[in-house]
Amino acid sequence: MAQGDPQPLVSVIVVNYHGADDTITCLRALAEHDYPELELICVDNSADSAEAARISEAVPQVQLVEAGRNTGFAGGCNLGAKHAKGTVLAFLNNDARPAPGWVSAAVAELRAQPGVAAVASKVLDWDGTGTDFVDGGLTWFGMGYKRHAGTPLADVPAAEHEVAKDVLFGTGSALFVRASVFAELGGFDERFFMFYEDVDLGWRLNLRGWRVRYVPESLTYHRHHATMASVDTPETGRETFLLERNALAALYKNLSDETLARALPAALALAVRRATARGELDATQLDLEHGVAPIESADVSIPRTTLAGLLAIDQFVEQLPSLAESRAAEQAARVRTDADLLPLLRKALEPAYPLPRYLAAHDILVEAFGIEKAFGQRRKILVLTGDALTERMAGPAIRAWNIALALAAEHDVHLTTTNPLATPPPSPFRVSAGKHRELDAPIAWADVVVLQGHVLELAPSLKKQHSGKIVVADLYDPMHLELLEQGKGIPDDQRAADLAGVTRVLDAQLERGDFFLCASERQRHFWLGHLAALGRLSPRLYDADPTTQSLLAVVPFGLSPEPPVRTGPGLRSALGIGGTDHVVLWAGGVYSWFDPLTLVRAIDKLRRRRGDVRLVFLGMKHPNPEVAEMDIGTRTIRLADSLGLTGKHVYFNEQWVPYHERQNWLLDANCGVTTHYEHVETTFAFRTRVLDYLWAGLPIVTTDGDSFADLIRAERLGVVVPAEDDEALADALEKALYDEEFAAGCVERLAVVAHRFAWPEALKPLVEFCRDPRPAADRLPGSADLVTTPPVRGRAMLRRDLDLIREYLDAGGPAELARRVGGRAVKVARQRLSGGPGGLVPRLGSGARPRRSPRG
Repeated sequence: MAQGDPQPLVSVIVVNYHGADDTITCLRALAEHDYPELELICVDNSADSAEAARISEAVPQVQLVEAGRNTGFAGGCNLGAKHAKGTVLAFLNNDARPAPGWVSAAVAELRAQPGVAAVASKVLDWDGTGTDFVDGGLTWFGMGYKRHAGTPLADVPAAEHEVAKDVLFGTGSALFVRASVFAELGGFDERFFMFYEDVDLGWRLNLRGWRVRYVPESLTYHRHHATMASVDTPETGRETFLLERNALAALYKNLSDETLARALPAALALAVRRATARGELDATQLDLEHGVAPIESADVSIPRTTLAGLLAIDQFVEQLPSLAESRAAEQAARVRTDADLLPLLRKALEPAYPLPRYLAAHDILVEAFGIEKAFGQRRKILVLTGDALTERMAGPAIRAWNIALALAAEHDVHLTTTNPLATPPPSPFRVSAGKHRELDAPIAWADVVVLQGHVLELAPSLKKQHSGKIVVADLYDPMHLELLEQGKGIPDDQRAADLAGVTRVLDAQLERGDFFLCASERQRHFWLGHLAALGRLSPRLYDADPTTQSLLAVVPFGLSPEPPVRTGPGLRSALGIGGTDHVVLWAGGVYSWFDPLTLVRAIDKLRRRRGDVRLVFLGMKHPNPEVAEMDIGTRTIRLADSLGLTGKHVYFNEQWVPYHERQNWLLDANCGVTTHYEHVETTFAFRTRVLDYLWAGLPIVTTDGDSFADLIRAERLGVVVPAEDDEALADALEKALYDEEFAAGCVERLAVVAHRFAWPEALKPLVEFCRDPRPAADRLPGSADLVTTPPVRGRAMLRRDLDLIREYLDAGGPAELARRVGGRAVKVARQRLSGGPGGLVPRLGSGARPRRSPRG
């Protein structure tokens, strides 16, 4: 389903049990729903012809399918799917009520994301004050559960229920599935009857590479277990039986061989303990505690819930032959590992039931069977940034935010800024602000700390080399190179002091870090040189990894994996630019190392032959109040004013556009531009604004000299021009704006390259490192205890001195010998004067002879 296609037909399937009143209420709400293409199907499981007649009479547009018996939720839904004509199947409990937009929000997600097979609706209780489903989790013993179910909505963090996210499964009470995928998987497993059939379906979808997406805008209200209450009561034990049996079945079908070998024996033992703990039974009640005393009496009452738990295991054994066939099919079709799905399990090691004897057994089994090794623990990761976290974020904050977002899928993440906290967007991780001592608590909490900029200076507890924390330093921004250009207008002594201070900040990170991130291969070479100069490329580290990839990885600035979608007006509306005007966009701030002046002059030249050309600067005022305004911005405005361009051909947007609205401005442009001077900052820079051009499919015009210029030239994504050449720049802009064939080719190639810079791709090295974070090899305990050559003494020293004399005489005779001895004397004298080792009278054997490099 593509965005431009007509609205797909959605078949809504409602299964009726003994509750025609609820079913009629549900179907009437659907009949009045605002989605234009709905097919209503009601499967009657009640085997009561009177109920079926009532439903048909009350909602005549419904297609009634009579099952003739109670086939359970799984069987009833499958039967309805067989009669459905829609390309999307929507399953809705008969005791649920859809909100307006329930269908359209889910369909929009399926249309926008082809990799999503199912949409899980947000489900609240009947009056909307409590939660039913906003996320799903799975325990290691196979029991799926609704996270936050029964919790007042006001007590659930907004990020947990207001933000779309991938989940392992959706609740069957309100679920959308692509009809073709549902058929391919054989629908719900009817052996489950009801309970966990939705968990099993979602698990299988994920294993096959599909995604299940929670969409909060697809909203329903549900009377929890209203249907079940009509056919079961706690005393019957039927629900307990189904939950226990189906959990084992789902576990057996879907876990890999290796994980199942650990989990299944422990899950069976735990199911027994759960059963006995419910009935408060133990071996002493049959006088079997020591296994020797005869049973005098069997007068022991066994509750039905205990018996149900034990019979569930018995029934699981009965089903094993058919489950084994299903398991073989699922394992053959899977494309994802158990480890890949761990983030979707949320907290797999939670015991789930608060029964004392049960909890004790849970801990014993987890340890005895090594369950933690198979299902793992979520690590605690702190991401520290010095940039402002607001609706209008600059590059460092955007990068920190996306790092936190990527890591939150697998770990518990806390994002902290040392800037005052304003109003950040909703997020699935904790966000806070603090500096100095305020950072001690989050640092103490964390296993891994990811930091950038000057943050290490504000977190003194992290500077300790043996603090026990794994530190990842993000070096994507070479601050000292920027400062060389930025500080041109201040006195030399202050400029030198500032540069020395920033260099010390970077040195501290490079000396402390366990893993480093940079933005390009050029930067990687630069930082390797810096690390080598600081002595970090030690023999121990080199021997552990000669490639140094485990120390320093290329993690470019990224972009959204989803294409931009317009959500509101853009620059044309905001600035009064005509719909047919040709717009050049400068998508970022104006800093000293850029060259907007040549760009304004180029626009002045181009507008003389192309009167509809417009240049827009996206944001002149940096959102971080700690970033001082730079003179280049004022000079750019003055130049545009003096040429009569301001408000006619050049437009300056003062405040930065909110991050989540920037696509509206990008989509209003015809090409993107970045111009800079020729200097060392350019050589190692990574222009993040260029990524927005990639994302929006804008042909790019850029100055030569940086890594993106190489990319644009190699991939033919736009035009590269020499620095400070306004004629060449005007011609390049004209080509990108007015040569339709050239621009179309750029757009086609941009889409391919953009995928390489999507955040999930860009952050892969960091994600991999955080799955198994370790100190850098040269920071491991005992790393200073390197193997050294024993000191040379006695006859061995005399023998080596004679060998050296012979080598020097062979190399140049007595003159060479005198020169070498004299050089050694000067060196030792200098060492003595500086407090170093050595004596006034040199000895040839006083130090080891240096090895010669193979290159000279």
